[in-house]
Amino acid sequence: MHEGAASSLLSIEALTGGVFLLTALGTVAARQLLTCFNLFVLQSFLLSAAAALLGWALHSPHLFAVAAITLATKTMLIPWLLRRTVHDEVYRIREVDQVLNIPTSLLASLALIFLAYFFTKALGPVAASAPLFVNLPIGFAVVLLGAFTLTVRREAVAQLLGLLVAENGVFFAGIAIVPNLPAIAELAAAVDVPVYTLVVGLLTRRIHSEMGTTMVGRLTALRED
Repeated sequence: MHEGAASSLLSIEALTGGVFLLTALGTVAARQLLTCFNLFVLQSFLLSAAAALLGWALHSPHLFAVAAITLATKTMLIPWLLRRTVHDEVYRIREVDQVLNIPTSLLASLALIFLAYFFTKALGPVAASAPLFVNLPIGFAVVLLGAFTLTVRREAVAQLLGLLVAENGVFFAGIAIVPNLPAIAELAAAVDVPVYTLVVGLLTRRIHSEMGTTMVGRLTALRED
C-alpha cells in the first residue's frame, strides 16, 4: 500500500477514534439506561471499525481478526445477552440515578480527558508514533471515563456498561500498541467478557424480581433470613 493511502486510512481511524471518545462522554451524560446501552453498541462498532482500518493500513491480518471478533461479541452477542437477561422494566427507567449531576459529571470527564492526554504525552517518543499518537490518549481517556461512570452511577446495569466502556478503551489503545498480537488473545478476552456480562445480567434480573429495583445502594438492605 502506498504511503499516501496508509496515511488516509490512519486519518479516518483518528476520526473514528474521536467519535469513539464522544460515545464515552455520551455515556456519562446520558440520563436513560437505554441511551447508555445504545451508545455502548455504537462504541463497540467503532472499535471494530478502528481495528479494521488499522489492519488495512498496517497490513496486519491479526487486526482484521480482532475486528471480526469484536463485531461478533460486543455489537451482537453482549447486547443480546443484556436484553435477554435484564428485565425490560430496567430499560424503561426514565432517568438513571447517579451521585453527581450531569454538568458536574461532564466537567469531571473533561478533566479526565486532559489528564489522559498529558499522561500519554509524558511518555514522549513512545507515544509520538502513529497510530499510538491517537489511540493511546483516546484509549486511556475512555478507560478513565468508563471507570468514572462505574463510580458515579447507582444502577447495576449502568455500572456494568461503564465497566464495558472501560474495557473498550483498553482494546482501543491495545490495537495500536500490539497490532500483531495473535487473535487468540482477543478471542480469550471475547469469551470472558460475555461470561461476566451474562452472570451480572442474570444476577440483576433476579435482584430486580426479588426487590423491584437494581439500585446498588438499596442492595445493602438485603439481610440473611
